[in-house]
Amino acid sequence: MCGLVGFIDSSIQGTSAIEAEHALRRMNGRLRHRGPDDEGFWIDRQAGVFLGHRRLAIVDLSPHGRQPMVSSCGRWVIAFNGEIYNHRTLRADLREPAHGPWRGHSDTETLVEAISRWGIGKALERCNGMFAIAAWDRSKRQLHLARDPIGEKPLYFGAIDGRFVFASELKAIMSVASTLPDVDPEAVSQFVSHGFISAPATIFRGISKLSPGMRLTIGLGPRGVEIEESVLWSARSMVEGALASPFTGSPQDAVSELERLLQQAVALRMEADVPVGALLSGGIDSSLVVALMQAQSVRTVQTFSIGFSEAAYNEAPHARAVAQHLGTEHHELYLSPQEAMAVVPDLPRVYDEPFADPSQIPTLLVSRFARQSVTVVLSGDGGDELFLGYDNYRWGARIWSQFGTLPAPARRAASVLIRTLPPSAWDRVLSLLPSKTRRELSGHRLHRVADLLKHRTLDDITAALASHCPEPWRFLKEPTGAGIAERSQRPPGLDPYHHMAFADLTNYLPEDILVKVDRASMSVGLEGRIPLLDPAVVAFAWRLPLSLKIHAGREKWIMRELLSRFVPTSLIDRPKQGFAVPVGQWLRGPLRDWAEAMLAPDRLDQDGIFQASAIRRLWNEHSSGQRNWQHLLWHVLMLQVWLDEARRSQIAHEELVG
Repeated sequence: MCGLVGFIDSSIQGTSAIEAEHALRRMNGRLRHRGPDDEGFWIDRQAGVFLGHRRLAIVDLSPHGRQPMVSSCGRWVIAFNGEIYNHRTLRADLREPAHGPWRGHSDTETLVEAISRWGIGKALERCNGMFAIAAWDRSKRQLHLARDPIGEKPLYFGAIDGRFVFASELKAIMSVASTLPDVDPEAVSQFVSHGFISAPATIFRGISKLSPGMRLTIGLGPRGVEIEESVLWSARSMVEGALASPFTGSPQDAVSELERLLQQAVALRMEADVPVGALLSGGIDSSLVVALMQAQSVRTVQTFSIGFSEAAYNEAPHARAVAQHLGTEHHELYLSPQEAMAVVPDLPRVYDEPFADPSQIPTLLVSRFARQSVTVVLSGDGGDELFLGYDNYRWGARIWSQFGTLPAPARRAASVLIRTLPPSAWDRVLSLLPSKTRRELSGHRLHRVADLLKHRTLDDITAALASHCPEPWRFLKEPTGAGIAERSQRPPGLDPYHHMAFADLTNYLPEDILVKVDRASMSVGLEGRIPLLDPAVVAFAWRLPLSLKIHAGREKWIMRELLSRFVPTSLIDRPKQGFAVPVGQWLRGPLRDWAEAMLAPDRLDQDGIFQASAIRRLWNEHSSGQRNWQHLLWHVLMLQVWLDEARRSQIAHEELVG
C-alpha cells in the first residue's frame, strides 16, 4: 500500500529537467502519509517520463521491495499502489524471472515480472488484488495506467501546464499546477445531489479519475501523445456470467460455499510482514470477517472500535460483546462529540475533493486509533451491496411493487395527499401506531415516499433513492444536471433489489464507501483490506437467488446464517445501525455556531456557488427542528470547507513557487 506520482513532459531539456525533478519530488512529498517508510524515483529524461513512489512497507520490508521497480529484462518500470493477494500463485506460475533469479519476495516484483512475461493486459487479468498502477514500457514508449475492478485504489490524471500528470491523490497533482484549475459546475451539481463525485469527473475541469476496471495507454509516437482507454473488467460482464450460472444447491450448501470462499479471501488478506488487525463495528459484516480471521489465525486477532455517547449511534457495546465471544484482543475508544467534531477541519485535506458521507468522521478516527497498534486492518465493507443489506432496496422494491403499475395520475395524487401534512405532523400521527411500524416510518421518510411516487420507472426510483437532493439546481447559482452515468449498462431482467444493487456496485461502493476507507486509512499510513470484495466472493454473491439474501423479511439472510456458526444470534439479531454520527443533532447543538458562520448569506453570495436564500431556508427549517435537512446541509458545509482549504493551499503554493 503506497502512493504513486508521475508525469510525461516530452519538452524537457537543459535546466527545465532540474525543475521537472523538483516538481516530481514536490508531488511525491504530498503523498508522504500514504507511504511513510521510503520514497523512490525513476526518470527517463530522453522520453520525458518521470515516476515517483512513496512506500508503506507491508510485504518484503527489505530494499528489494522498493519502487519504482524495473523488470529483470529492463523493459518495464512500474510504480504500484495496492496489494496483489494471489502473488504467490502468480510467482509459482512464472517459476522465475526471464533474466536472473528473484531478488526478493514482494508482490511488486511478482507483478512487474508477470507484466514482462505475459503482457500488461493478461497479467492484470490474472491478478486478485486492489491496485492502481503506472507501468512504463521502455520498448514501445507507452505509459499504462490501470485501476482494480471494483475501485479500491484511486488514480487521478490530467493535463497541467503542458504535462500529462497522474497521481494517487489530487493534492499531488495540484502541487505542480501554476494556478488552481476551474471548478467544474457539473461536478458541483453531482456532489450536492449525492455527496460524492463519480469517476471520471473530479471537482476540477481538466482533471479526471480513472474509472474502476479501466486502463489508459499513453503512447509517445511520431504524431505526439496518443491516449487510448480500454476495459480490463466489466461489471455487466461479471453479472451476466454469474446469472448464466446460478447457484442451484440447497440453502445450507450456499452457506458452506460462502464460508469456503470467505475463508480463502480472509486468509489471503491476512498475509503481511507487519501487524494485522480488524475494524469491528459489531454488525454482521465486520463480525463475520473477524470470526473468520480468528478461526484461522495463529495468534489472537486485534480488533478496534469507536464508541459515542449518543446511544442511537453507539455500536461499541455490540462490538465488545462479539469480541469477547470470539476472544479477540479488543481495543475500544469512546469519543465525546467535541473530540469527534474536532476532526472536521481535517476532512478537506484528507479527502482531497468535496466528500460528504458523515461516517467519514468515525472512519478517520478509528483509522487513527488502529494505526497505533497495527499497520494493516481488514474491514467488512461491501456486504450491504452484495447481499442486499440497505433499507433503500426494501423501500424501492416495495414502492415499485405496490405503486409501479398504478397510472401516473394516481401516483401523483398519492404524492400530493402525503404532502398535505408536514413531516412533524406525520410523526405525531405515526406515534399512535405499533412500535414496529414506527421504527420503519417517519414523517421525513413519508415525504421521501411522496417524492418517489412521482417517478415512472424503476431506473428513476433507483436514481432518486441514491440522491439526498434529486433537484440540486434549486440551490445552485449555475444549475446543471446531476446524473451519474453508470460505467456499464445494467444487465436486463434484474429484479428490483438487484437492479438497485447493481447501481451501488458501480457507483456508490467505489465512489463513496471505498473512497472513505482509502483516504481515511491512508491518511495515517494504514492499509485497509476488504475480503468481501474478493472477485470470487463478488461473483458468487451475484449467482445467488434473491431468496438466499432476503428471506422471511430479513436482509442478508445468508450472511446471518454463516455468522451464526461462529456467534450466537442474540448478539447480531438487531436492527441495522450503520457506522454514522448524529450530524443532524450536532448541527442543532455543538456545531450550530460553526454552521451558522459557514452558511451566512454574505459568505454564500461571495462564494458564488449556492443560492443564499434557498440554503438559508433549509438551515432555518433544520435548526428550528421543523425538518431534517442534515444530509443536504452536510453536503453544502463540506463543499464550503473544501473551498476554504483549496484557497489556502493555492495561496501557500503560489508563495512557494513564486
